[in-house]
Amino acid sequence: MPDIFRKFATNQHMRKIITCLLAVLSLVSAYGQKSNEDVGASESLNVRDFGAKGDGNHIDSPAINAALKQAADNGGGTVVLPEGTYLSYSIHLQSNVTLRIEKGAVLKAAPVTDTAGYDEAEPNDSQYQDFGHSHWHNSLLWGENLHNVTLEGEGLIDGTDVLTRGGQRKSATGQTTANKAVAMRDCQNVTIRGLNFLSCGHFALLLTGVDDLLIENVTTDTNRDGFDIDCCERVTIRRCRVNTVNDDAIVLKCSYALGREKPTANVLIEDCHVSGYDVGSLLDGTCTTKTEKAPDGDGPTGRIKLGTESNGGFRHITIRRCTFTHCRGLALETVDGAAMEDIDVSDLTMTDICNSPIYIRLGDRMRAPEGFHLSSTDNIRLRRIDVTDADCRYACLIAGVEGNPVRNVLIEDLRVQFRGGLTLDDVKEQRGTNPFFFGGSGEAIISRGEGKSGYPEPSAHGIQPAWGFSISHAENILLKRVALSCIQPDERPWLYQKDTKRLRLKKVSH
Repeated sequence: MPDIFRKFATNQHMRKIITCLLAVLSLVSAYGQKSNEDVGASESLNVRDFGAKGDGNHIDSPAINAALKQAADNGGGTVVLPEGTYLSYSIHLQSNVTLRIEKGAVLKAAPVTDTAGYDEAEPNDSQYQDFGHSHWHNSLLWGENLHNVTLEGEGLIDGTDVLTRGGQRKSATGQTTANKAVAMRDCQNVTIRGLNFLSCGHFALLLTGVDDLLIENVTTDTNRDGFDIDCCERVTIRRCRVNTVNDDAIVLKCSYALGREKPTANVLIEDCHVSGYDVGSLLDGTCTTKTEKAPDGDGPTGRIKLGTESNGGFRHITIRRCTFTHCRGLALETVDGAAMEDIDVSDLTMTDICNSPIYIRLGDRMRAPEGFHLSSTDNIRLRRIDVTDADCRYACLIAGVEGNPVRNVLIEDLRVQFRGGLTLDDVKEQRGTNPFFFGGSGEAIISRGEGKSGYPEPSAHGIQPAWGFSISHAENILLKRVALSCIQPDERPWLYQKDTKRLRLKKVSH
């Protein structure tokens, strides 16, 4: 204790006061030192200082990777891509590092050459999902076992004509292609904010086992999946626009890609817009609709979906205040053994919907280890949904399988305006030739929901015997304050049901 205080410390009470004051001074000093350290750790590094040209011709990924590594070695920081076009191969994200792509900056996927390409796809023994879901390194940007990662800015990540739509390919000299813009596995505390994505191959974002995830104010205009959120917990997706004519826009999955069961849980999707306009026409503002069909033969996709990969479980999912335009409707699917429970969907607006506005499917595809538990549903709530100009071929479709029904669904305050115009002859035996649904190259009879092991999609069920709701293998379903109408007269009844128990209708008009 300094002498200046000793002479005043004449009693025990005073000594306690002085001791507390000294402790406060010590904490203030320590805080000042920590603040200075934080300032150093958050230093911004310009990729041009590491040799990046940003001229659209020079390969800038070595410089970007060097800047990211330097920031990580410094304990954290921000790496900045200023205005320019940065032609790049694989970029390695780092813990505690922000990558900022500023307005006017384009991170452009570089074409594979005879001497240069992307990182090889890493080994993965899991066999229960396709190649794209099972690998992360063969991407434009990737990270594994990282924490505190941010991608932000107003710039563009562009994979046009480079990022592939399928599996891994190689050039004649063995160079590897990439099929994702951003892929992350087993990471924590990840933020993706403000960026734009264009033509990103199989996935714009493949995030697997990424917990404490925030995606906000992101615009994606791509040729296959937009956001694939797989086996992730504590996720918020808000104020995003996702346009995907050929595949799903925002899709939650819980695959076996990590080699273990892991749920997708505690997810909030709010104030987002999904659509199925032509690729690139959302970003340029034209929103054109020349593409009439997705690769599976049905109309544009561009929806919000749970599934198809569904092993680990969907729990505590909230979807609210979202809009669907010129695309498919809401799809809630569990077909590989996942429990789909506590799903709360509210305040959706849909227009120009090309298949079922609502599709709830419990199937038995079971791409899972032998003896895996069966799929199940519980406590699914859909409220305040308004749909106009919807395709009526498949109705609002709820389908389980014999012996394992869809259970415990509430649909409340729903209004659907269907196009109508079909006849009873349209419902007669139908045949399909699409191997995407039927598992072969030949013609098959469309099963109307009985094909429990097939790919879950409304069109795989065929034209339904009803125009409003088709419900089969279901238990404890409540439709409350539901208003259904057709623009053109339709000969079919409004409701078809098969093997249903406790189907309750309260204030249903049609």
